[in-house]
This record gives sequence, structure tokens and C-alpha cells, in this order.
Amino acid sequence: MVKSMLNSLLMMALKGSIAVTYLFLVIKALGKKQISELNIFDYIIGLSLGNIAAEMTVNKDISILGGLISMSVYGLFSLLVSFITAKSIVARRFFTGFPVVIMSDGKISREQLKKCKIDVNDLLQDARESGYFDLSYINYAIMEPSGKISFLPKAKYSPVTPNDMKLKVSENGLSANLVIDGNIMEDNLKIIGHDKKWLIKRLENEGYKNPFELLLVTCDNKEKLTIYEKNLKVEKNSLE
Repeated sequence: MVKSMLNSLLMMALKGSIAVTYLFLVIKALGKKQISELNIFDYIIGLSLGNIAAEMTVNKDISILGGLISMSVYGLFSLLVSFITAKSIVARRFFTGFPVVIMSDGKISREQLKKCKIDVNDLLQDARESGYFDLSYINYAIMEPSGKISFLPKAKYSPVTPNDMKLKVSENGLSANLVIDGNIMEDNLKIIGHDKKWLIKRLENEGYKNPFELLLVTCDNKEKLTIYEKNLKVEKNSLE
């Protein structure tokens, strides 16, 4: 009995490992949108793949090959739909949906709220999460196919840009991660034209002798370092 139980557990572990590995490969093949903001169709496909992987692991009646074939079918169907939606606007609207304007010229459309299956409270919450605590600041609000609401503020409440003020500014570049969790990223140093000695000297000038003590060090296109310590204590706030 113990031997039978042990064999059953080993088989479950094997099927689970294979299912997770294959699921990862399928999701990888489908593209990064599977792990970002999902539309309805992507959500259904992702949920189905997860369920198949789980069933394959715990259900003795489902063979490893059967589970892999099922996941492959869903993955191929998703790729087919992605191809079709890339070619056809009608298909794209059907499978992924389309944006819906729920606020126009500062006015809320109750009809469009109902169409999107949300109410004013949902709109207020999304507005707050986007930094708008007063709806009178908003000119347009659009419900995206992913379910996220995008906001366009009224002109007088839009942030002032350097272009508005006729200021000349230099372009921002990408920051390079030079230290991650105490490890020096030598490849990144080569990309920005420096080496380990340069980094250590710069850190010493900032008062840090051991890179291992640092959680993260970044360098911008002007060679300014931003340093985050590993053991920095942060005060607890009242939101916990």
C-alpha cells in the first residue's frame, strides 16, 4: 500500500513537472500579452491552459500525452485567432473587444457605463488610481478592451511640459543596472563603456566600500548613480 501511494505521488510529481514546463513553453510561444493586461479571449485561453495542466497533474485518467495534446490545441487556437485578428478589424472587435468612451467632454454616459457593466463607483475608483480625485478634471474616459480605463484630463489640468514652457532639455536614456542584489553586472558595465574598477571607485566616492551591501545600483545616460541599500530600514505606515 505504501509502495502504491509512493508510486502515485511520484507519478503526480512527474506529471506536474511536465505540465508546468510545457505550460511555460506554450505561454512563451503565445507572446507576452498573455502575462500582461489580458483581454477576454486571452483570459479564457490562459484559464483553460491552467485548468488542463492542473487536471493532468491530479487526474489519473488523463495521460501525459493527452494533457500535452490538449494544451497544444488551445495554444494553436490562440495563435490562429491572433493571426486572424491581426488581419481583420471585424475579427479583432469580436475576439478582443473595442474601446468604449464612457466620458466625453467631461460628461458621464450612463448608457455606456451599463454597456461596460460598471457603475459610477468603479469609475471613481479607477480615476483615483490614475491620480484623479475629482472627475471635473477629466475630459475623456475610455474603457479599453483589457478592462482598464484610460483618462484624458482637460487642457487646463494637463501637466505642463518643457515644450509648453519653450525649454530645451536633453533626451532621457535608459538606465543600466550595475548592481543587483549585491552582484556586479559586468556585461552591463561593458555596454556603458566602463568596468568593475570604475564602478567600485564610484561607489567608494559615494561612501560604499562593499557592493554586496547594495540591493540595486543604476546608472543613467549622464552617468549619475542611484543607489539602494540592502538593509535600509523603512518605517511602517498606517496602511498595513
